[in-house]
Amino acid sequence: MGAITLAEGLSQLNLDLPAATQEKLLAYLALLHKWNKVYNLTAVRGEAQMLTHHLLDSLAVVPHVREAKAILDVGSGAGLPGIPLALALPEVQVTLLDSNHKKTTFLRQVKMQLGLANVTVVCERVEKYQSKQILRVVLSRAFAELKEFAALAGHLVSPGGQLIAMKGADPTGEIGKLNKGFVTTGVTKLDVDRKSTRLNSSHVSESRMPSSA
Repeated sequence: MGAITLAEGLSQLNLDLPAATQEKLLAYLALLHKWNKVYNLTAVRGEAQMLTHHLLDSLAVVPHVREAKAILDVGSGAGLPGIPLALALPEVQVTLLDSNHKKTTFLRQVKMQLGLANVTVVCERVEKYQSKQILRVVLSRAFAELKEFAALAGHLVSPGGQLIAMKGADPTGEIGKLNKGFVTTGVTKLDVDRKSTRLNSSHVSESRMPSSA
C-alpha cells in the first residue's frame, strides 16, 4: 500500500479543512523538507513520514485547543504543533517560542511565505519569556518531562488555564511528579494511522492551573 495522503489523514482525524488550508499545510511540509536538508530541523527526513509523524500528529490535538483565543507553543522547533494549528485554526493567535536562532529563522520564513497573520515567532528561553497576552493554553510537543515543562512554563498560564503536553509515550509515570500548582485533568491517546502501519501514538496530558478564588 502507498503512503497515506493528507486528505485521508484528515478524514481519519475527523477534520474538515478547506482546500486552501490543505494546500498551505502541504506547502509548509515542502518548506520543512527543503530546509531540513541544511538546518537539521527534524530527524524525520522523508516527506511521507513528515506528513504522518509531524503534520497529522500535530493536527490530532485540534479538538483540545479549538476553543482557545491564544496558544503558546513552547519549544516549537520546526513549528510543531504550532504551525499546523495556526493553519487549521486561523482565528486563534499562535505564538511559536524557541531559543534556537536557526529554527526561529525557519519559522519566520514559513510565516512570511504562507502569510500567517495569526502567528508570532519569538526567540527566547521559555523561563525568561513574558507574554503580553492572557494565555489559557500553553502546549508543547516532545519538549520535556511534565514536571520540567510545568516548572519552566507554568508562570505563563493564566488562572484556570491549561498546560497541554503532547507525549510520544504514556505520561502516567510523570504525572505523579507534578507540583501541587497544577491538577491533571486527563490523558488522551491520539491515534494516527498510515494505510498499513499504525504509528506510535501520541498522548495528550492536560494539566490545569486552579482558578483564582
